[in-house]
Amino acid sequence: MNEAVFSQISLLVLLTALIIYMGFIVWDLAKKSKAGRFGTLALFTVLGAGVIGFIVKTVLVEIMQIG
Repeated sequence: MNEAVFSQISLLVLLTALIIYMGFIVWDLAKKSKAGRFGTLALFTVLGAGVIGFIVKTVLVEIMQIG
């Protein structure tokens, strides 16, 4: 395994762990602040938009490299 493959695998694994950890932080924040259903939904929508944006960017870069 060379450095490029290791870096790619590490990025995917650690980024996934970071996203899960951020989800836990948002959940904890919503519970401690008693945000309710709407507040919790709003918090996760904003976090999810950032995650979706990152995934879309990654997919588009891969598609552009293939084509």
